[in-house]
Amino acid sequence: MLEKRDVIGKKMKQMRADGKMPAVFYGKKEKATSVSVEQRAFEKVFKEAGYNTVIMLEGIGSTKEALIHDVATDPVRDTPRHVDFYIIEKGQKVQVEVPIEFEGIAPAVKELGGVLVKVLHTVEVEAEPSRLPQEIIVDVSSLVDFNSQICIKDLRVPDGVLILGNPEEVVVLASEAVEEKAEEVAAPDLSTIEVAKKGKQEEAGEGETAK
Repeated sequence: MLEKRDVIGKKMKQMRADGKMPAVFYGKKEKATSVSVEQRAFEKVFKEAGYNTVIMLEGIGSTKEALIHDVATDPVRDTPRHVDFYIIEKGQKVQVEVPIEFEGIAPAVKELGGVLVKVLHTVEVEAEPSRLPQEIIVDVSSLVDFNSQICIKDLRVPDGVLILGNPEEVVVLASEAVEEKAEEVAAPDLSTIEVAKKGKQEEAGEGETAK
């Protein structure tokens, strides 16, 4: 449930103490409007819906369909502090970032001792809101050697979902592990040490003569 928000600056401290969090919603045909939302209610919805599930916003005018577009978190507590809602136009597609989840075992890593290099962790997709995937699964078992790689064009997505970006861009690959050579430490120059000792003895001898 949203509430109109006029509070800004230092006054938001009291609002947060009352269990409410500042937010804003906007869209192509929806002007940006500052609102507040119940902190616990939002955390529950965000945990269940994530970024790519359509949610319903109530409390300000008519009910609005929206996506959670951006969430700012507290750097210490790691809890939400501000949220942006993007209002969806009916019948219109949206573009969002979708996380990539890697599964399986790459033979080039297990059998050849290579290293799995994850180049991309998200990709941008375009789809109707109801078709947006929560994640894109990438099976790395096809990486059989160090020449194997998986590109954007190889990703599998549901019908109605278009992956944006360069089809040839690499998502993940296997690389040959490189051993770091230990730095050789030069042995001490014993002749220098002996000379230093001799010098000290001579200094001591000169001191005795002076007496």
